[in-house]
Amino acid sequence: AADTVTPLLALHDRAEAGHARAAVAEDTARRALPRDLADAAPTRLAGLERDASRQAGALEAALRTDRRRSEVRAQLAALDRESRADEDGLREADCWLADWDDTRVALQQRVDDAIEAATRAEYLDGRLGPARQRLAAARLRDRLTDEEHLAGEAALRAREDAADAREHWLDVRNRRLNGFAAELATALRDGEACTVCGATAHPAPRRPAADHVDQRTEDTALAAHQQAENDREAAEGRLHTVRDQLTTARATAGDDTTAALESAAHALESALAAARGTAADAHPAREALDRAEREHTRRRNVAQDAERRAAARTSRREAFQLEETALTVELEQCGTPEEQSGTIAEHAAAVERRARSLAEAADAARTAHDTARALHDADERLAGALRTAGFPHASAVRDAYVDAAGQRRLQEDLDTWQSEEKAVAETLADSALIAAAQQPPADPERAEDAVREADRALRAAATALDAARTRCRELDDLGERATAQARRTAPLRRAHERVSALSHLASGTSGENQRKMRLETYVLAARLEHVAAAASARLARMSAGRYTLVHSDERTSGRARSGLGLHVVDSWTGVQRDTATLSGGETFFASLALALGLADVVTDEAGGTRLDTLFIDEGFGSLDEQTLDEVLDVLDALRERDRSVGIVSHVADLRARIPVQLEVLKTRSGSTLRHRRHG
Repeated sequence: AADTVTPLLALHDRAEAGHARAAVAEDTARRALPRDLADAAPTRLAGLERDASRQAGALEAALRTDRRRSEVRAQLAALDRESRADEDGLREADCWLADWDDTRVALQQRVDDAIEAATRAEYLDGRLGPARQRLAAARLRDRLTDEEHLAGEAALRAREDAADAREHWLDVRNRRLNGFAAELATALRDGEACTVCGATAHPAPRRPAADHVDQRTEDTALAAHQQAENDREAAEGRLHTVRDQLTTARATAGDDTTAALESAAHALESALAAARGTAADAHPAREALDRAEREHTRRRNVAQDAERRAAARTSRREAFQLEETALTVELEQCGTPEEQSGTIAEHAAAVERRARSLAEAADAARTAHDTARALHDADERLAGALRTAGFPHASAVRDAYVDAAGQRRLQEDLDTWQSEEKAVAETLADSALIAAAQQPPADPERAEDAVREADRALRAAATALDAARTRCRELDDLGERATAQARRTAPLRRAHERVSALSHLASGTSGENQRKMRLETYVLAARLEHVAAAASARLARMSAGRYTLVHSDERTSGRARSGLGLHVVDSWTGVQRDTATLSGGETFFASLALALGLADVVTDEAGGTRLDTLFIDEGFGSLDEQTLDEVLDVLDALRERDRSVGIVSHVADLRARIPVQLEVLKTRSGSTLRHRRHG
């Protein structure tokens, strides 16, 4: 019976809740209305809502017109701002451009001054070096002038001292010679033979005079004389040296005073510093000129753009002004003067709010009326059902009613209890359990020990399993990190392999480099081939066509490297052999040929810059006469092409062959050079 009444009871509850909500909504909507409309009928509220909606529609058109007029006026104000900004920019650009010619001339003059100063600095720098040399020579001249005077006085004193010492030595020597007989007489002894006459009797030996001197006194006087001569030679040598240096200094300094040369040098230094300071402004001046030209172009473009924008704004301003006038007329026709245009939006918003409030109140009133009627119908249907089912009131229906879910839960509980009862009966009927029940009881202590032991084994196994899983995770993580690192470093490893291979190849340690030749050795070997080719032309002439040089890259014994070897080719025997097999003379002119060949290669690679001077030290003494002639012919050929060839040698035969000579003379006071020109 409760099942038949329950749907009507639920319908009644829903109708009651809906009516309660509608009543609350109606009360809320009516409180938002004016007091005179708080108790108005729904039909009156609907009529007022229609009137407000029509009024809001009429105001919406005026509001759109007013908004458009505001937008047009904003556009006109923006055009005015743009016009003022362009006018300011145009005035600034015109002012800047008015001074452009003077600015450009000044900046160009700054650049020209810097360039001219650089040229002047180069010229002054070329003059400053000789001026400093003359100043240094003048200072040396002044110092040597004083030293010459002192050296002259010292030389004069040394000559006077030498003359006095010589005169004293000669006087002592003469006095000894004059008293030499008396000196011999002092050695006579009675009965002993005289060393002069052989007589053994000495009746009247010569007596020494009062001024007689012995050999020691003479030796002392001679030593003083020789020392004075040495001092004289040293003083005269010093005087000659000072005079030579003074002559050179005077030739360099000229007749100008040191003060004048100092003033000239200081003037050149000041002028050079000023010129360099001005020249240093070349780059900043050029940059300033470039910046000014760019600024000139920018400002000219700004002026042109401003003029174009002004022309475009004129047409736009006219269009906006016409539109503003039309919109103002339209608002006036709508009955909205311009001074009231600011309240149109407010009035339209108020009318719209009134229409919305009226619509909400009318809807809420209609909904409340409908829900009240539905609640009345539900009450009547529920009362009839209660009477038919025999329930005194609705609470009795709620107490007696069990819904479908509750019924299902009760049936499930019953089914579960029956299943458990059946399973327990089947378990108790098992023969194994019946037999076990008939056995004596087990030992609880042993069973507990076995359980504890099994529990410990289980915990140990679980711990080992956790540790193994942790290590597996760590190994997986390490493997992933190692794989990622290997991928990241793969390009570096490949680059390292390439660089390492190139390094070993260049350093000559690679297995592919069979000759163990370094890269720099390989480059030098190419140069050495050119030098050997150039040297062979010289060597063939010096050796009467017998020898030529070739480059060899063969490895020597042991771990030595290859690349810079030279072999000599003997055309008489057709054998190529090591240069160590050459004789001393052959080694000398082979070395000379290499030096000349190197000079030729350097000249070619230096763009024609020649090595104009060549010095050869010793080695000619090891040559026979024919080879010496051939070597000198080669050197003469070099000299004929405006090269200077100097030979340092002690070979006497070369003196007759070399026309211009510098001879080194050694004296007690030092070495001097003597220029000689032979036949």
